[in-house]
Amino acid sequence: MSYVEIEVKAKTIDLAVEAAMLELGVDDREQLAVEVVTEPVKGFLGMGGEDAVVRVKKRQSRRRRNNRRKGEQQNDNRSTGKSSTKNRQRSSSKSTKNGAQRNRSRSGSSQPATQDQPKKEKKVSDDRPVLPVEEQAKIAQDFLEGLVDVYGLEGTVTTVLDDDVIVADVSGDQTEALVGIRGSVRSAIHELTRTVLQKHAQDTARFRLDIAGYAERRREALSIYAEQLIEQLNSEGGEIMLEPMSPADRKVIHDVAGAHDGIESYSEGEPPRRFVVLSRVGSSEEE
Repeated sequence: MSYVEIEVKAKTIDLAVEAAMLELGVDDREQLAVEVVTEPVKGFLGMGGEDAVVRVKKRQSRRRRNNRRKGEQQNDNRSTGKSSTKNRQRSSSKSTKNGAQRNRSRSGSSQPATQDQPKKEKKVSDDRPVLPVEEQAKIAQDFLEGLVDVYGLEGTVTTVLDDDVIVADVSGDQTEALVGIRGSVRSAIHELTRTVLQKHAQDTARFRLDIAGYAERRREALSIYAEQLIEQLNSEGGEIMLEPMSPADRKVIHDVAGAHDGIESYSEGEPPRRFVVLSRVGSSEEE
């Protein structure tokens, strides 16, 4: 069995574990073996405290290795049959091309040339009303409250306006079930709520959603992760390409990088596989 072991320091054990999950690319906490090296200690009036330190291992399961071996055997079997299949495809494609050329020569002599006529654009009517942002916030809150009720959970939904942005918060101990692995369920609920708003009104406002405080925990874990990567860049140089992230997660990485001199961050790729690249800029002479 192969093991990967890292040591992470954070304010709490949960934050340290979440940062380790990000660095190891693990979605499920049960895939990790966590050893608490140092318990967190609260200081007096914010002074003299100590962070938690955890040592985390990631183990590759036997089932995954067996599946990989089976996949390699299947690829070998497929490659042996490719040569005979390609020969049959070449012979059939030649006959098809010859037949297609004959058909084009016959049809080209009999059909007269016609001029392309401009197509008329059809106007699509939109019967959705233009609603003020306050009414859109009420629609979002009603939908989220109904969703929590359908799941049979005890929770509270609040909505506030922040510069014409609808900010919704679903709180309660049981609402953690609406977060999912890496916030996957929360992201789905976010998109559903946006779809509901678009169904009821034109020019829908921007919408942000947090459930069970996940967004704040995610920001803290990403900040710890980014600080560790920047420390690595400062000592080794070069650049680091991160995994694909949502726009909100990428913004956290950019904000952390922007607070460090000599560190550059930029996004590459196409949605939804857009990712952040961190790089060390400046020559050694300038240092």
